[in-house]
Amino acid sequence: MRRTLSDSTFLRVYALLLLALVLTFGLALLGYLVVDQVRQENYRERLASGPMQVLAHLAAEQPVDERDEWLASMSSTLGVPMTLHPIDGVSLSYFDRSRLNEGRPLIERHDAAWSVLRRLPDAPWLLEVRVGGLKEMQLRGATEALRTWLSGVSEDERAERLARLQRVFKIPLEVSPTPPSGVDPIQQSRLEGGEVVVRLEPGLGVLYVHARLGADRWLSIGPIPSFEPMPISLALVLLGIMLLVLAGTIYFVVRGVEGRVERLERAATRIAGGHLDTRVKVESNDFLGRLGMAFNGMAAQVQSLLRTQQEMIRAVSHELRTPVARIRFAVQMVEDMTEEPVVRRQLQDIDGDIEELDQLVDEILTYARLGSDSAQGIQLATETTDCRAMAHRVVDTLAPLHAHLRLEVLEGEDVDVEADPRYLQRALSNLVANACRHAEGHIHVSVTREARAVRLDVEDDGAGVPEADRLLIFKPFARLDDSRTRRSGGYGLGLSIVQKIMAWHGGSVVVERSQRLGGARFSLLLPTSDMLQGEPRHLWGRRLGDV
Repeated sequence: MRRTLSDSTFLRVYALLLLALVLTFGLALLGYLVVDQVRQENYRERLASGPMQVLAHLAAEQPVDERDEWLASMSSTLGVPMTLHPIDGVSLSYFDRSRLNEGRPLIERHDAAWSVLRRLPDAPWLLEVRVGGLKEMQLRGATEALRTWLSGVSEDERAERLARLQRVFKIPLEVSPTPPSGVDPIQQSRLEGGEVVVRLEPGLGVLYVHARLGADRWLSIGPIPSFEPMPISLALVLLGIMLLVLAGTIYFVVRGVEGRVERLERAATRIAGGHLDTRVKVESNDFLGRLGMAFNGMAAQVQSLLRTQQEMIRAVSHELRTPVARIRFAVQMVEDMTEEPVVRRQLQDIDGDIEELDQLVDEILTYARLGSDSAQGIQLATETTDCRAMAHRVVDTLAPLHAHLRLEVLEGEDVDVEADPRYLQRALSNLVANACRHAEGHIHVSVTREARAVRLDVEDDGAGVPEADRLLIFKPFARLDDSRTRRSGGYGLGLSIVQKIMAWHGGSVVVERSQRLGGARFSLLLPTSDMLQGEPRHLWGRRLGDV
């Protein structure tokens, strides 16, 4: 069956990850282009700052009627077109005007060429130079213009102009009384003849420009670096940023899917803990959405089946009371009508069987009531309960019924717990009655307070419970085939009822071997009051099982 993008979790995640990859690649490419463009503009500004200042000052020094001729001459010398524009006749933004008013060059791109604009000092004119690329002719022409500007003035004026140039020149500029080093003899002779020499430094890819300035001064410009591709360190930083963006995008995509799965897991855990009214919020029609709807349907079906089962158990148990009462009434009438010892003994046996059946009905009703879900279950009337006093009451009640056994409550401190005293005493009584059926001669009941729980232990000296069967005995109507057989009595519901009572109290019941008497030790574990603060009781059942 073909699924649309909105119906398939895999396709949605795949599409989102693919979109994240495309966006990351696009951002990386855009970032590379932006960084490269910024580096190119910075490189061109470094090259143009000094020469444009010299050209602007030379243009400002020319008489107005000779400027056109000077521009034509300099254009021929530099090999680039040069023009003057009135500043008010050029369309410029606020930031461009501010840049020009600060005496900085403005670089604009026009197809394959670049325009460099510079304002003339103290004049409303802009000098425009169009450059297609850095050539030796342009280097020679710019150096010639610089030499012209520094020549024909006094030493003080030359020093002042040189200091002004060095402040704005982004390339090293030096005037020295000694000839430049590193030039070959041919270049040295050309320098002596007044020519401008351009020297390439082998292995470094940088240029130096040298020229003679007067009789005893030498002008050196450089090193002039060539434009290089983006450094590997900068590329790695850019790549790292893009990977972080990609990792963050993938994290949020996967975290959304994981969050929905976690909600399913929490709902399943709550249902496993007996909260069958738990439902999952369905947010879409994809795979996880359909899984949530199936999960909700399953939970509703299980809840309905359990409710139907409990209602049937209650109905059957109540209906059994009527025929049991009739049979008991009939047995009583027959017993009153006969004096035969044999018949009366048989009738007494029948009455005992009816009493057991009546007790079984009570046990079934109790188990059904305790097994109800939170919407229809019992309401615990919790109060501060003295566990040791309760243990004495249980022993005092059961001891006369088992004269062959020695039942005792071990000494210890008084321990109070927040619980429903009626149900808690029922649970302890079931454990003691269970021990009475299997003990050989001794039963010990102890009450202790531990770090996380209050513990009530019931120990006997019987055969104990095999380790493999310690979970089975808490199932309804479960019987073991060893020493704890049917001849010991009971209906297989007592321990199930104990487990339900402890679950409703937020506690648990565990069984292990008694180190003191050698038989079984059943332990009721109840959370202390400080553990229950701010958290529902039912969440502590599994935790206390590890105590």
